[in-house]
Amino acid sequence: MTMSRVLIERRLMDVAQRLKRAREELAVIEEQLAVLSEAADDARIRSLVAETPLAHREYTEAQRHADAMERTRQVVAADVDELVETQDSLLDRLVSGDWLGS
Repeated sequence: MTMSRVLIERRLMDVAQRLKRAREELAVIEEQLAVLSEAADDARIRSLVAETPLAHREYTEAQRHADAMERTRQVVAADVDELVETQDSLLDRLVSGDWLGS
C-alpha cells in the first residue's frame, strides 16, 4: 500500500516532533541518572565505611532509584531508536518516489 506524498510529509513532520521531544526527555533523564548514580556511589562508600544497617539501607534505596532511572532511560532510548527508524523509512519512501501513483 502506498501513501500519498502529503500523508508521508505529514507523518514525517509528526515523527520529527515526537523525536525532538523524546531526545529532550532522554537528555533530562540522563542528567538525572548521573546525579542518582553518583548519590548511589556515595551511599555505597558510606555503607562500606560505616558498616551499619542504616547506611546499608540508605545505599540500597539510592541504588534502587538509580536502577529505576536506568530502566526509564532504556525505554526512552528505545523509543528514540524506533522513531529514528520510522523517520528514515518515511524519508526513504519520500525520496524513492514510493508515493507515486497514489
